[in-house]
Amino acid sequence: MASTKSAPHDPPRPDGRGPLDLRPVTIVCDAVPHAEGSCLVTQGRTQVLVTASVEAKVPPFLQRTGLGWVTAEYGMLPRATLERSPREAARGRQSGRTQEIQRLIGRALRGVVDRSRLADRTLTLDCDVLVADAGTRCASVTGAYVALALACASIAKAGDIKANPLREAVAAVSLGIVRGRVLLDLDYAEDSTADVDLNVVGTSSGRFVEIQGTAEREPFDEEQLARLLAASRKGLAALFAAQRAALLGRLPQEWLDAVAPPASAARAQASAKKSRSAVARRGGSSRRA
Repeated sequence: MASTKSAPHDPPRPDGRGPLDLRPVTIVCDAVPHAEGSCLVTQGRTQVLVTASVEAKVPPFLQRTGLGWVTAEYGMLPRATLERSPREAARGRQSGRTQEIQRLIGRALRGVVDRSRLADRTLTLDCDVLVADAGTRCASVTGAYVALALACASIAKAGDIKANPLREAVAAVSLGIVRGRVLLDLDYAEDSTADVDLNVVGTSSGRFVEIQGTAEREPFDEEQLARLLAASRKGLAALFAAQRAALLGRLPQEWLDAVAPPASAARAQASAKKSRSAVARRGGSSRRA
């Protein structure tokens, strides 16, 4: 979990966190046994169940292109919030918010996938919010990457794809300016009173897929935006570490190394080089005959 000590004059947040502390994050894999990939991501009190389903078809606009497709659907259980929300299916239509969020999730995942390696397959990520305490779209992106990676590993194990389609990892984090302070990973109480809301979708190579920023009260300037983006990198680094820990032993090691953040990749290469050197000193070989 990301942690930055508060300045002496900064009061702790209601849950005791410092300004740049993430809420506790856990990712439990294989939460749904029938899905090709699934996980339950918990961030503070927010909980999102994500499943990945694989179908041997693509939308009409991708037929005969050889490309696969990655898309997402998002929804909230009626009592994910303090008061019951009617099911959108009962109303007969999705809200604009739901459509916007599921498009965001789809864009985030397609930004890190080589679809030429999915070979006429569609991977659908279903993100169902069990408990909403702010940051549900961000937790959905973070969990959807894990479920997607598990699904890709599943179809690779079956021999249906030959190469790793994951170019890098992707995660998302919320931030805000609340009473003049930059805060990372807002809960509902903070989100509902924030002067500025920001959602950042970033990749493990340090690039951005999407940045959503809104001044709820007072407009913000470039200096404040720079502070928010700098804080987002701290949160994203912690989320990439949580994703990697959840996937360790479930993905081929070369896949994990390929999507690791640059610093992690460098450490992994240094460790491998050290191991090879140790074998050489013993007069052995790092390869089997």
